[in-house]
Amino acid sequence: MPDLRGGGAQRVILTLAKVFADRGYHVELVVSCAHGPLEADIPEGVSLVDLGARRVITSLPALVRYFRRAQPPVLLSALSTANCLAVWARSLSGVHTRLILTEHSHVSVASRKTLERRGSLLPALMRRCYPKADGIVAVSRGVADSLSERIGLARSRIDVIYNPVVSARVSALSREPVDDPWFREGQPAVILSVGRLVPQKDYPTLLRAFAELRADYPARLVILGDGRERQMLSRLAKDLGVQDDVALKGFVSNPYAYMRAASVFVLSSRWEGLPTVLIEALACGAPVVSTDCPSGPDEILEGGKWGSLVPVGESLELARAIASRLKVDSSVGRAERIRRAWVFSDTAAADAYLNMLSRPFAPSGGGAVESP
Repeated sequence: MPDLRGGGAQRVILTLAKVFADRGYHVELVVSCAHGPLEADIPEGVSLVDLGARRVITSLPALVRYFRRAQPPVLLSALSTANCLAVWARSLSGVHTRLILTEHSHVSVASRKTLERRGSLLPALMRRCYPKADGIVAVSRGVADSLSERIGLARSRIDVIYNPVVSARVSALSREPVDDPWFREGQPAVILSVGRLVPQKDYPTLLRAFAELRADYPARLVILGDGRERQMLSRLAKDLGVQDDVALKGFVSNPYAYMRAASVFVLSSRWEGLPTVLIEALACGAPVVSTDCPSGPDEILEGGKWGSLVPVGESLELARAIASRLKVDSSVGRAERIRRAWVFSDTAAADAYLNMLSRPFAPSGGGAVESP
């Protein structure tokens, strides 16, 4: 994967690496650049291979050398650019490593919204590279459908495996105390969101929704995560007159304790793949409100059975949904939400990946043979 930033895809790979290592497999974690806050979370028994590049694309020569030196039986790759690079590097190295690509984002929306001028280039590279992989995994049905449509890949070539989100570790960490005066007994309700401060997460809509809510409710908003929109969001909170009740706390090593303590957890994203934080919030028992963005929230919440779904970008609808959740005791339905989250457990995901890898594959990246 590209790096060790605090993104959902990186956490997924670290979780899988831990489960595989715990089951006795030799696991190497190969990253273009081994920097980021998740460096401290590399599981025991997992070897770190740092390709020493500043960008994913410039790690190609080092990845080719890694393939030739280590000749791993299988390489599991994450995120679109790294996936294309892995296909290219395997071809140049001449090794027979099985290559499994994992797609974590809704390809059609992500390429249009975030890649800007490169938006037409990356799907073109994916159309050339992805068919050469031995297996392709999408983290939700929505991601699989968009990937098939965007790059012209047969839907039957794509496996859907939900992310390994919930584990005993998440449950244990959620029970740790939160050292924050806003979470003490007798304080106003705390609305929580977790994610990078980037356009995809649409925190301006969340701030506007909070300002609408704050006019009628004594509440506070805490956002965990860092990113390039921090200053803009701080200015917007000031312009909306809610700066004293909004905390942008940056990266937090244990967000699960905050999730368990929050009155409501909110996901305001414009698009996702399978939003890890939404599953984590359920696993911690938090009442949740989410945009019905492509893709993932509808699948996770089963159409609204386990939390509220609202239209993307609608601050008033978001404010109303949060207010409705605040009117209900947060302990109501907690056990049911936790049980739902365990559908997305680390062991279930690891089993699915290992079952996939046990299938026969066509030689030289010819693609997975369909199971009977």
